[in-house]
Amino acid sequence: MSLGKTIRLKRVLNDPTNTSVICALDHGMTSPVFLDPLADIRARVAEAVAGGANVLMLSRGMARIAAAELSQTTAVAYMLSASAHPGENPSIAAVAEVEEALRSGADAVVLYVALGTDTEQDMIERLAEVGSACDELGMPFIAEAEWPSAYSGTTAELGTDYLLRNVRLCAELGADIIKTNWPGSGEEYARLVAAAAGLPTVLAGGSRITEAELLTRQQHAMEAGAVGCSVGRNIFMHESPEAMARALKRVIVDRWTAEQALEELGAAAAAR
Repeated sequence: MSLGKTIRLKRVLNDPTNTSVICALDHGMTSPVFLDPLADIRARVAEAVAGGANVLMLSRGMARIAAAELSQTTAVAYMLSASAHPGENPSIAAVAEVEEALRSGADAVVLYVALGTDTEQDMIERLAEVGSACDELGMPFIAEAEWPSAYSGTTAELGTDYLLRNVRLCAELGADIIKTNWPGSGEEYARLVAAAAGLPTVLAGGSRITEAELLTRQQHAMEAGAVGCSVGRNIFMHESPEAMARALKRVIVDRWTAEQALEELGAAAAAR
C-alpha cells in the first residue's frame, strides 16, 4: 500500500479503534425525490460532525459549500457516481474522477456498485478503472456493494448471494473498504465479512427504519466483524441528527449495546 493511501486511511479508519462512522450526505445525486433536510447542507454537516461522524460522503458541489463546517479530523469521501434513472434498475452516471478528488483534498472516493442490470459490464469496467486509479494515486477506495436500487423495497429479495458476489467483486477489483447492506442477520453479515477477505466492511443504513432496528443491526454487524457504518437518511432525516450520529458512534466506537445507546438517545430527546 502506498504511503499516501496509508496516511489517508488513518483518517477514514480512526486510530486506534480502527472504526469508521460515515454519514452519507450525497442523496441529492441519488434520491428520486428531493429530501428537504438536505436544503441546509451546512447544518447537516455540522450536526454529523458534532455527533461523532469522522467521515462525510459528499458531492463536489456540497463539499465546497460545507467545507467551513468540517473539523480538522473530518475525512471527506468524494462521490464519483450518481443514479441517472432511479428505480429498480438505475443506470449510473460517472460525475467525478479520482484525480479531481485528490486535488480537492479528499481522503477517499466512493463508487456505487450495482450488479444484475443491463449495465453490469459497464459497472464492472468502471469499478476496475477506479480501483486502478486509486492504487496509482494513493487514494483510499470505498466501494458500495449494494442492492441495485437503494430506494426500492423489493431488491432485498435478491438475498445474501447477491451481496456476497458484489462484495467479493469489489474486493477483487481494488476496494479498500466495502459498504454493503444488511442481509437479515448477524450470521449472514459474517458471511459478507468473510467474502471481503479481510478488507474492512461498513454497514449501510439503507431505507428509513426505527432507531431500535438501526442500532440493533449495527450491534450485530459489529459482532460479526464490521468496522462501522455508512448511514444517510437515518441520520440526516432524524429529529436530532447529532444525537443519532452519537448513538451510532456509541455502538461502533464505544461498543455499547443497542439498548444502552437507545437509552441515551431517549434521554437526549427528553431533554430537548
